Amino acid sequence: MRHRVDLKRLGRKPSHRKALHKNMVTSLFKHERIKTTKPKAKAIRRTAEKMITRAKIDNVHNRRTIAKKVNEKAVLNKLFKDIAPRFKKRPGGYTRILKLGRRIGDAAEMVLLELVERKEKEKKEKKKKQAGSPKAAL
Repeated sequence: MRHRVDLKRLGRKPSHRKALHKNMVTSLFKHERIKTTKPKAKAIRRTAEKMITRAKIDNVHNRRTIAKKVNEKAVLNKLFKDIAPRFKKRPGGYTRILKLGRRIGDAAEMVLLELVERKEKEKKEKKKKQAGSPKAAL
């Protein structure tokens, strides 16, 4: 029985699981969406949402606490300066899981874990501007 056991082991030793969480959370904040298996996504979502909630208040203690779990300084800065302010008014639920179907090799259920509010609009506007500029025609 798993009474009061609240973490998923994901079939890994503690050190491997800790490294997996660090790498996947870093990738999620860097790219704002990752493709992974359903159990991993559920475990990572829990970690990521706690980190975003903590990042809403930008102080030294919160930065150091989150820096333990994020591998890259640039991603840490992006979390505090870009991602957390987007969710300032949202009380929770910063990520979503979209089902993609089953993986061909082992039939594992694949999902897309992404942040609810993403910055895709700016990228699309930049592409439109580049396509309309005279330099793009050269």
